[in-house]
Amino acid sequence: MIDATSSAATPWKELLELTAEHSSLSSIQANLIRSMLGTIGELAHPDVEILDLKITDATLKELAAAFRVFQPYRHVSKLTMFGSARTESDDPIYLLAKDLAAQVAADGWMVVTGAGPGIMQAGTEGAGRERSFGVNIRLPHEQGANPFIALDPKLVEMRYFFTRKLILVKESAAYAVLPGGFGTLDEFFELLTLLQTGKALPAPIVLVETDGGTYWHGLEAFLQAQAIGPGYVSEEDSSLWSVVNTVDEAMEVIHGFYRNYQSIRMVGELMVIRLKTLPSPAELDEINRRFDDIVIDGSIRPTEPMAPERATNDSLELPRLVFRFNRTHYGRLRQLIDTLNECRGS
Repeated sequence: MIDATSSAATPWKELLELTAEHSSLSSIQANLIRSMLGTIGELAHPDVEILDLKITDATLKELAAAFRVFQPYRHVSKLTMFGSARTESDDPIYLLAKDLAAQVAADGWMVVTGAGPGIMQAGTEGAGRERSFGVNIRLPHEQGANPFIALDPKLVEMRYFFTRKLILVKESAAYAVLPGGFGTLDEFFELLTLLQTGKALPAPIVLVETDGGTYWHGLEAFLQAQAIGPGYVSEEDSSLWSVVNTVDEAMEVIHGFYRNYQSIRMVGELMVIRLKTLPSPAELDEINRRFDDIVIDGSIRPTEPMAPERATNDSLELPRLVFRFNRTHYGRLRQLIDTLNECRGS
């Protein structure tokens, strides 16, 4: 094993220092790159298996490629659409997915899909090539990217499901999930787990089915009877998703989530919530009464931008609230965000 601070690691250190000297790398960026080089150095050992190195190499390449594709569009809000690759183009749920993607694009957002056929194709067809991203998985028994995103510079090809799912979640501010098989359910439940545990930023999830459909209502009934009822899942966590049957209902959930709420950040032990408008004193009193169970001590209160936010120029123009969140009940945090979105302000 090579120690990142040893003489064997000196060429890496010199390369990093040279890069930092002749570029605009910040100290934070340089420190993170130094950490990554140190981690790679730990793999430079004869006992490390070839497969381990191949997985690490492919993972870094896939993530770096995806980051390059998405970086120029980070300022644009995006919706990731999940659903079956087997849905035919004349299926009513395909047409609903296509219409939803078209409306999302018309509202200035972009649509991210897995780039395959079925619902993924409906998403790219509806949004149009210019407002679509594809994150395709290479499988030996399925077709490549659908014709609406194939060969587009905003298409990323990936070998691993876990890197693909990371990008599909990381890059978006909202999620639409339509009926599908094991892959769709895997993506939905992983997304729920990330939101429930605070590993992903709060965001709206719309579970989309046609009017009279039973796919998501059936799943909700199962979760209520077999997961929420016995206590495996908290009742509050059902706030993390909404079942919708129309494009208008889906857009109301998505835009409603960002009606007042804008973003969130942890600063040490404090949670900072950025808003368009602060609640009125009376509204804030009611909020503190209703949500005191997720505040460790003190209260939910207005604040000026905090020092780490100022250091990174992070949404300084927005008013914000701050409190010591217990970092456990993220379903209740979602309910707090929904309440803030209903506030009229002073």
